[in-house]
Amino acid sequence: MNTQTLTKTALAIVMLGVAGLLFLRFLRADAGDSEKAFFYDLSEQKVFIGRRTAVPPVKGINGAEAAAVRAVVISTTGDPRDKSSWKVAYLEKYSPELKQQMETAQATGSSPAMGRAQAQAHRFVKRTSDSQWFPMDSPQGEAIVSDWAMPGPNGVTPVVCAP
Repeated sequence: MNTQTLTKTALAIVMLGVAGLLFLRFLRADAGDSEKAFFYDLSEQKVFIGRRTAVPPVKGINGAEAAAVRAVVISTTGDPRDKSSWKVAYLEKYSPELKQQMETAQATGSSPAMGRAQAQAHRFVKRTSDSQWFPMDSPQGEAIVSDWAMPGPNGVTPVVCAP
């Protein structure tokens, strides 16, 4: 064999090895992160991770029915990897009517009968410190879902975190 053939063969073997390593890395990657969401157990007052497709309210940490709601978690430092800066910005739950329509739509692959604009009146939000839930389309609800996005005292705008 000549030098050119040996060089090409060696290069092909190296490239095949790199491709194999990348493929193994791909197989080991946790692709499920985007399928997870934060939830907040109202009775335990704790955040936990659940399926993103779960329609709140859902079972809580101890299995109690409708004890948990979706939590929007933010990083006050703007760095979602800095878990010490995580804070619950607000909580969200759906009315029984919208919850039932969303779960039926997920099961059947169809769209909910309720339109998006109408659904906003059936989505409720509050801060963890609030005692009352507000419809998302109310002035109070709109303030709750947007106030957290203002720069803090450090001048940094918070960002939403994913589990």
